[in-house]
Amino acid sequence: MGAMGRNHARVLNSLEGVDLVAVADPMASASAVPSGVQLVQEVEQLIALGIDYAVVACPTIFHEPIGLALAEAGVHALIEKPLANTAEASNRLAEAFESRGLVAGVGHIERFNPAIASLRERLEAGELGEILQVVTRRQGPFPGRIADVGVVKDLATHDIDLTGFVTGQTYRTISAQTISRSGREHEDMIAAVAQLSGGTIANHSVNWLSPFKERTTVVTGDRGCFVADTLTADLTFFANGVVDTEWEALSNFRGVSEGDMIRYAIRKREPLLVEHENFRDAVSGKSHDIVDMRMGATTVAVSESMLRSAATGETIVLDGAPAS
Repeated sequence: MGAMGRNHARVLNSLEGVDLVAVADPMASASAVPSGVQLVQEVEQLIALGIDYAVVACPTIFHEPIGLALAEAGVHALIEKPLANTAEASNRLAEAFESRGLVAGVGHIERFNPAIASLRERLEAGELGEILQVVTRRQGPFPGRIADVGVVKDLATHDIDLTGFVTGQTYRTISAQTISRSGREHEDMIAAVAQLSGGTIANHSVNWLSPFKERTTVVTGDRGCFVADTLTADLTFFANGVVDTEWEALSNFRGVSEGDMIRYAIRKREPLLVEHENFRDAVSGKSHDIVDMRMGATTVAVSESMLRSAATGETIVLDGAPAS
């Protein structure tokens, strides 16, 4: 029942077709739990209630033991991102649920943001032509509740996942730099440059050192630029213009000029609600669009490559992986 746990409980408690039975949290007070919902201390007590599925929203270091307990008991699970604190742990979780034929997802909520969903549809339709570059900026004040991972695994995993999601490409090479200024064990700022499998360049700037919050994804292609703001769920298109110039100094420059700008009208549903609707449908055997654990494990592996690059000063070449 932390920051995300409270929101998960709120959505599940009103989700059609789902009964929120209980919450397992050794530190929560009964007043924090929705009315009529049982509060227990441990995941084993939750399993004993005969639940169909569980949502794991706790410190990342506990994702693996809790997830493995749920898999062993035959309980479907939606685990918050990052899937686990290491790539090895992530793969163990994926194998545990797959081997038992269970539905298992990762809470990469940005995929369900209306701006990102619309962006992907437009890129798939070829509205931008060839995708040349993806630039993400994700920054804000330091969250005191995060202590077990740094900004790369907590925040940059959002950008890693959504970049693969909107482009349909995988990461091939990564070069990164990190710094730590907050006095913690882990990094709180990263700048990374990557090349994707289709030749697209990706740039990620992520930190916990900014006094203002920003969540922006800019995709540049042959025909212009899409700008997605996931804080406001706005998607804007800046078209390349074609304007002749008589200015001699620029007459030989082969580039683009400013064209039309379009801000799209998008139906703005709460991403967390859409995420839960999809997971509910997956458990019910209906059509769905969840982020499975293999995708989540790939994202963790990419984040570790970023950290390895920052530690060694080398450009990391990644092994091939299936596109998101």
